[in-house]
Parts: sequence; structure tokens; C-alpha cells
Amino acid sequence: MSGPAPESAERFLRVSIPRQALDWVEHGNVLLSYPVSTARNGPGERRGSECTPRGWHRIRAKIGAGQPSGAVFVGRRPTGEVYGDELESRCPGRDWILTRILWLGGLEPGFNRYGPVDTTWRYIYIHGSPDRGVCGIPQSHGCVRMRSPDLLDLFERVPVGMRVLISEQD
Repeated sequence: MSGPAPESAERFLRVSIPRQALDWVEHGNVLLSYPVSTARNGPGERRGSECTPRGWHRIRAKIGAGQPSGAVFVGRRPTGEVYGDELESRCPGRDWILTRILWLGGLEPGFNRYGPVDTTWRYIYIHGSPDRGVCGIPQSHGCVRMRSPDLLDLFERVPVGMRVLISEQD
């Protein structure tokens, strides 16, 4: 599966699929931990699988700075809507992408980069979700969902280029 950690892995984010958690790791120590929801279909790299891709990634873009918490995104663009009960009732079943987007790019050629396994062109993000979408149960369509307050905190801390390991290990 994933190769050795990149040299800059002294500081990285780790998404644990079994624990449904995103950890900020520095020098082997977990400094912060947030609950997440990964894919309902489990781990996997193929385009169209609706699985969460494993291995080493980097944050290739940070999207949504300055938008309000709960801002709704479609195609990485804010729609001008802000999520709430009324909007939810008008759009039941919508796959909500809220607040901010951390767009991931795979770093492992042939595994999560290039061709039919390319994380970037699968449009895999770490993004905000209604709180019910982050309950310790895998239920996303491939992305890593976070609660909006947690994502706002993380978004301010992470630089573009920061490494992200998505792992089936605890």
C-alpha cells in the first residue's frame, strides 16, 4: 500500500479509518485529534468507487477562506447559501460540502496519483459537514468529513503542502 513517509513527515495529518479520527502528528506525538467520517464504501483508490483513498497525500489547495461557517460549496465554489435546518429541509439527501475545503493530492504514483486512482481528479477533500455527518461511522462518498468548528480550527493551522496520511492502521 503506502510507501515510507516523506522526509517532511515530522509534522503531518493522519486520518485513521478504523478510529474515524484525524490527528495532527508532530515528531511522533499526537497534538490534536478531531472526529471525522470517511467513506461508507470503505477504503479504495479507484475513480468512481466512492471510497476513501489511502496512503500519503498533500494539501494541494485551501478553499473558502473568509466564507462564513456553514457556507455551502458546489464544484469548489461558494453558492451563497449557508447551511441550516430550512435549507436542509428544501434539499434532503444533498451531499453537503460546507465551511472550508482542503483539497488533497496523492503522492504515490500508481497508487493514489495519476490515472484512474488520482486523488486530485477524484476531487477528494477534507471538508465541513453537518454535525450528523460526523458521528464515528463511515458515511461519506469518499471525502473526509469534519464538523465545521473543527474544520475552521484545522484550516487556520495547516499550510498548503502539508502531508496527510490516510491509513487503515489505528
